[in-house]
Amino acid sequence: MSGGDMAKPLLGHQSMEGDPSIKPAAGRTIGVLGSGDFARSLAIRLVCSGFKVVVGSRNPKRKAGLFPSAAEVTFQAEAVKKTDVIFVAVFREHYSTLCDLADLLAGKILVDVSNNSEFNHHKESNAEYLASLFPACTVVKGFNVVSAWTLQSGARDGNKQVLICSNNQEAKRTVAEIAQAMGFTPVDMGCISSAREIENIPLRLLPAWKIPIFLALGLFLCFFTYNLIRQVIHPYIREQKNKLYKIPIEVVNTTLPCVAYVMLSLVYLPGVLAACSQLYYGTKYRRFPDWLDQWLQHRKQIGLLSFFCAALHAVYSLCLPMRRSHRYQLIETAVKQAVEKKMNIWVEEEVWRMEIYISVGIIALGLLSLLAITSLPSIANSLNWREFSFIQSTLGFIALVISTLHTLTYGWSRAFDENQYKFYLPPTYTLTLLVPCTVILAKVIFSLPCIQHRLLRIRRGWEKGRYVKFVLPSTTEEYSSGETSSNV
Repeated sequence: MSGGDMAKPLLGHQSMEGDPSIKPAAGRTIGVLGSGDFARSLAIRLVCSGFKVVVGSRNPKRKAGLFPSAAEVTFQAEAVKKTDVIFVAVFREHYSTLCDLADLLAGKILVDVSNNSEFNHHKESNAEYLASLFPACTVVKGFNVVSAWTLQSGARDGNKQVLICSNNQEAKRTVAEIAQAMGFTPVDMGCISSAREIENIPLRLLPAWKIPIFLALGLFLCFFTYNLIRQVIHPYIREQKNKLYKIPIEVVNTTLPCVAYVMLSLVYLPGVLAACSQLYYGTKYRRFPDWLDQWLQHRKQIGLLSFFCAALHAVYSLCLPMRRSHRYQLIETAVKQAVEKKMNIWVEEEVWRMEIYISVGIIALGLLSLLAITSLPSIANSLNWREFSFIQSTLGFIALVISTLHTLTYGWSRAFDENQYKFYLPPTYTLTLLVPCTVILAKVIFSLPCIQHRLLRIRRGWEKGRYVKFVLPSTTEEYSSGETSSNV
């Protein structure tokens, strides 16, 4: 995918940016009905973009001080007379108060910027309701997905897309010209019936994060329960020792790296499954199962949650020596050594293990930080596709390998110590190694020349069973698509 493709909206609708039919609109007079926060921010942005702004208010004298001096604040009827394009910045329940202006509004373009407080709260969208009240007007839905903060701070600091829909193409083009002059990217969403979909967008709370968050919470609960049994319940039952004080810090800190490590491996596991599917069916044109397709689309969110858990683990680890229980244990250990007259407790192997363990962990966290930063749209858009792919794919896999080394140095030889198996349960870190090691092994297998060559051919359009000459750029050899894997 090219960098230009990445900049396109993912809504499945046509961006109007760069449309030659859209001409500069700055300099024309724009009306705004309403005097709330959004109306004020809209007026500021319009004035800064070179428009003449007329604000219609029921109390113009009291509201005039809230708007920029360049904007004219007058009564609603006077404002309507001075412009053909009017932003209706009032709530749906107040639309009826504008009915007295019906004759003055006839033939004008009304831009509905309102939103609902609930999903599908009414049978019809706000824009459709406004159109039914003023049939002589042309209603355009737009600017409702742009916040008042974005309007004041400028498009460069917020979402640049302005979703527009209307039954009138000329009216949509006019509003698109205004949006472009304000520094936004207009996106044509079709006819006015799309207004319901547009009005629901601001009500969605992190729709792409729902599955990853539930996945992270599920893993956290599973590992937390497992660690609770091993670190708290086991010593209480077997040795009658109260270890409940470990729950807030130590048990949580043991759980967080497990979640981060497994979540990081789950970022790259769907790519492995997709490659297996392409190798098995011998084509890239076969659609993946829905669950795999969804998994592939949520990799960014899963990776960011992995980084979040890893960052929390680092903070918790730094706080471990601050605990009162840790200080008591240090004093207790020192007293025991004095009683036993131990002068030298240096264990060379443990010293090296901890040095390597901490160093590798810092490198892994640094790479995860780089992955998280480059996944931000503002950073990702500044990279070309090769740079983005190198960081997210190559460096991401290196981060997984280093995280595996971090986990192995933590465990060291304890996996073979029978005292580490509480209630015959293996240490937690041994369980976390299953998925990451599977991903690493699969990646190593895919890097073998025979498999890598075949996978590359498939991803360049080769299909099993089709007899078409195929030439790889790096070689002069020709292959027919009907060849078996033994010919490759």
